[in-house]
Amino acid sequence: MHERNSVAELAKVLRDELDRYREGEKLPSSRALVERFHVSPVTVTRALAALAAEGLVVTRPGAGAYRAVRSRGGERRVGDTSWQEVALSAETAGEYVPRSIGASGVLATLAVPPAGAIELNGGYLHSALQPERAMAAALARAGRRPGAWDRPPIDGVGELRAWFAREIGGPAGAVAAGDVLITAGGQSALTVALRALAPPGAPVLVESPTYPGVLAAARACGQRPVPVPVDARGVRTDLLAAAFRASGARVFVCQPLFQNPTGAVLGEERRREVVEAARAAGAFVVEDDFARRLVHEGAPPLPPTLCADDPDGIVVHVGSLTKVTSPSMRVGALAARGPALERLRETQIVDSFFVPRPLQEAALELVGAPAWPRHLRTVAAQLRARREALLTAVRQELPRVTVDHVPPGGCFLWLRLPDGTDEGALFAAAQRAGVAVAPGRPYFAAEPTGAYLRLSFAAAAGPAELAEGAARLRTACAEVLT
Repeated sequence: MHERNSVAELAKVLRDELDRYREGEKLPSSRALVERFHVSPVTVTRALAALAAEGLVVTRPGAGAYRAVRSRGGERRVGDTSWQEVALSAETAGEYVPRSIGASGVLATLAVPPAGAIELNGGYLHSALQPERAMAAALARAGRRPGAWDRPPIDGVGELRAWFAREIGGPAGAVAAGDVLITAGGQSALTVALRALAPPGAPVLVESPTYPGVLAAARACGQRPVPVPVDARGVRTDLLAAAFRASGARVFVCQPLFQNPTGAVLGEERRREVVEAARAAGAFVVEDDFARRLVHEGAPPLPPTLCADDPDGIVVHVGSLTKVTSPSMRVGALAARGPALERLRETQIVDSFFVPRPLQEAALELVGAPAWPRHLRTVAAQLRARREALLTAVRQELPRVTVDHVPPGGCFLWLRLPDGTDEGALFAAAQRAGVAVAPGRPYFAAEPTGAYLRLSFAAAAGPAELAEGAARLRTACAEVLT
């Protein structure tokens, strides 16, 4: 059972039993709860912390947990917030895009499934695949580094910037440490890049389908996402050039490697054509290289980053350690050249000042440890095994679903559903069947080309759970598909 599911289940039981205790009365000790429910002390601590966050219990170090005493000041006043609908949506004459953001696709992949549900919607590694011991050791070593708790350099710790520069620029050293800014993960880097490179109201070219976080970030910046279709070899560069001309866009957000959600890898010829189309339009390419460290065992050698082959500053590179480590290792990097770098730097300073130095130092300790290359090899082997397990299960359990592309990296399968499928109904039926999936609609900036599901093979416990998830999805499909 997942640790977080155990925590949720124990918290629910304790919540249901609170009426047995008077306000201010002490609850059973942690040791008693461990023995009664056969869970770990950590699970008990986290369950009590969850109840404390809800205001239901009060924990006192060294004394235990107590049922909270409710305030006697009367019921909480409920005001009338209906005025906000106008304030948040009214547009001035100079505004060109709606002010809504549309983050449902992001929230769907971040939401923790209910207890007992199988997670096929998440975008992060299951805890069994995360380098937890190595991260804990790195964090402990980082906390003892000289100056670890001082204010860090605005652009990031120099050694970490140099490490990212080597990763992005390759053996030829095409990227220097001075070209790199340390960011609070990939999503933050994407948002900074969009805000810095395109003004409110501007069109921004995006792949179709694409990561919903890109669409939400663009809309939050007041920009208009304009879709450019993707096939098995990445973005359609013939349509990209036409989109630049038709829209006047000055930014294109691209995922050249293991594109989310399709898994496509941008072909060699198209790599050149993407940069040349942007050059002709006087535009930037934001290279979202989120999955480079999620390559599968046995995959062909990876191409270099687009940034490594671009001396002219057309490509702004976004990378992160989060996907291959932990959702909480929110350390990433932006790489750029020329005046754009200073614009990115100023935008990040306004947004967040800097990434906490202990986290940067921990990241540096982690990637420099002997455990790091072993972890990457383990992830590569495990992702390939899980991909094959889910693919086999999908083909056995869901014969009416089409998988057009088997990715050599990343952690997703992009499933085409039969024409006319109601994605919303299937999503709800899957929830009832005990499996969490991501519907395809949020991955499109405009009208979708069909009905889809994105399934993750990284967030589940292992091959057996992936097979069970596909079986549960079969039950949902039987309910919805006619």
